[in-house]
Amino acid sequence: MAAISAQSVKELRDKTGAGMMDCKKALADAGGDGEKAGELLRERGLAKAVKREGRETSEGAIGMALSAGVGALVELGCETDFVAKNEKFQALAKSLADAVLADASLDSADALLAAEVDGEKVEARIQSAIGTIGENIVAKRVARLEGDLVGGYVHLGGKLGVLVALEGVGDEPVQALARDLAMHVAAADPSPLAVDRDGVPSDLVDKERVLFRRQAEQEGKPEGVIDKIVEGKVNKYYKEIVLVEQPFVKDPDRKVKALLTDVGKEAGGDLRVAGFRRFKLGESSES
Repeated sequence: MAAISAQSVKELRDKTGAGMMDCKKALADAGGDGEKAGELLRERGLAKAVKREGRETSEGAIGMALSAGVGALVELGCETDFVAKNEKFQALAKSLADAVLADASLDSADALLAAEVDGEKVEARIQSAIGTIGENIVAKRVARLEGDLVGGYVHLGGKLGVLVALEGVGDEPVQALARDLAMHVAAADPSPLAVDRDGVPSDLVDKERVLFRRQAEQEGKPEGVIDKIVEGKVNKYYKEIVLVEQPFVKDPDRKVKALLTDVGKEAGGDLRVAGFRRFKLGESSES
């Protein structure tokens, strides 16, 4: 029997909406041939999903759930914007986010699909929604964030969702700040890549440094000042993509770091951003 890879199972599931185990069995029975496996799924009573084979789930919604110190996001894909705005679809996205919020082990889309919520497998719940709504539906990715306080924001009817976790005191001004920072991460251009400089991948900075050096050389800058020019541009680059160094979108005269300090003093303690997650509909999946 041909070896069936997890990737081939995922690809068949994404195309058909059928269950993971059903896809794996169909691929095994078809000797690993995805097209034949799709036909087998149709024969086995999963025609609703299989008829959608090849239809991309480029639309959808970001479901969000929050408690005091935990937040969760789920990207749920569908085929059309019309369905993405459907109340049943939106409710499904929210229920999946609630499940991730309640269980820290649901750290990937596959883990979520295999989970049982209210006595029903999530995968079965999605299959039922496919039958009711009439489009392919795919759980694409999940995120779960913890902190002393977690704020969140969903924008554009569910096309963009952000979580921000804060550590420190947690009264009302801090709760408002957590939501404001989530709005900042959603709106900032460029979008922040890390909380602080330590969180920026070194290979990314190295690539920028090489680019800045080439630019300086092409401009004919003296060799003796190129290093200084490069480091100045790297420093500017950090200020553009590091969250705490960005101008706060609601008050561009203040950096996010200064905002944290000011609200912390008001609340009677120190504040720091523990982390953030930003899901934009249609971005590359990441667990």
